[in-house]
Amino acid sequence: MKSLVIFDLDGTLLNTIDDLGNACNHALRSMGYPTHALLSYPMMVGNGITRLIERALPDEARTPEIITEARRIFVDFYNDHCCNATVPYPGIPELLEDLTSRGVKIAIASNKYDSAVHKIINHYFPSIPFASIFGHLEGIPTKPDPSVVFEVLTASPNPKENTIFVGDSAVDIETARRACIDSIGVTWGFRSERELRDAYADHIISDPDDILCIINS
Repeated sequence: MKSLVIFDLDGTLLNTIDDLGNACNHALRSMGYPTHALLSYPMMVGNGITRLIERALPDEARTPEIITEARRIFVDFYNDHCCNATVPYPGIPELLEDLTSRGVKIAIASNKYDSAVHKIINHYFPSIPFASIFGHLEGIPTKPDPSVVFEVLTASPNPKENTIFVGDSAVDIETARRACIDSIGVTWGFRSERELRDAYADHIISDPDDILCIINS
């Protein structure tokens, strides 16, 4: 039985893509660069805000100075608009309440910058007693580096064999593999089931309730 479930945030607990895309388009527009359709953003996200900005910029504009300025504009806008269009995926609030009522610890490990992660979690899940919440912090590598998982396990000690990571992308599955913990890939997020299979997810699910069956097995 698993006693600690570590969740990715974007594409796993919350559909954040419109707010992310709108913030990125605002930064691009502000600097005079072409914007992108919101439908194109699921394949750009997953590796942190800086990487998102880099992917969204034209090739010739991907200089450190331009990326830094675009990121600054993005963050200023996103801080004020990160909860405009974001919504929990169906069944997620109920799943989190069920897990905590069963005594299962739950944690967040996201590549989104840490202050935004805490703001969003407090807005959408104010009553959920997360054991720990980690967004990206300066000096700590982004996923798929497993450092954030080790940060979670330090803050919420738990045997690795009783810990599982839930995410929607190959980045999350690779993070779990490098941390030597089991993984669950979810198909309702930003990436395809094929990507999860190619990343060798231990489990692939299409319904949040399936997590309960897996952690009790």
